[in-house]
Amino acid sequence: MEHQAVGLLEVYGLVCAFLAADAGCKAGNVTLEVFDKNKPANADALPVPLLVTIKFRGAVSDVKEAMAAASEMAKKTTGIVCSHIIPSPTEDTEKMLKISALDKN
Repeated sequence: MEHQAVGLLEVYGLVCAFLAADAGCKAGNVTLEVFDKNKPANADALPVPLLVTIKFRGAVSDVKEAMAAASEMAKKTTGIVCSHIIPSPTEDTEKMLKISALDKN
């Protein structure tokens, strides 16, 4: 997967993440990296107390399509925290993309 673009979409909640990831994968020729989660200190003030990051991988054009479709789906559910596309991640960024807190308590 190295030398592929990565799209990062952080949304509120796991259900929103699944819906957005599904929409994104159907819209572009992309694959998914493992989701990541974050429960910020102000979690009780958020619409959903869990933030989930979706990571799309593929050609820049496909990642853009996936991100657009995923963003639309997320807006219809609980919402988007932030999003970004990295066209050519560095080696260190590639390492960080593998990290996930979903399998930890």
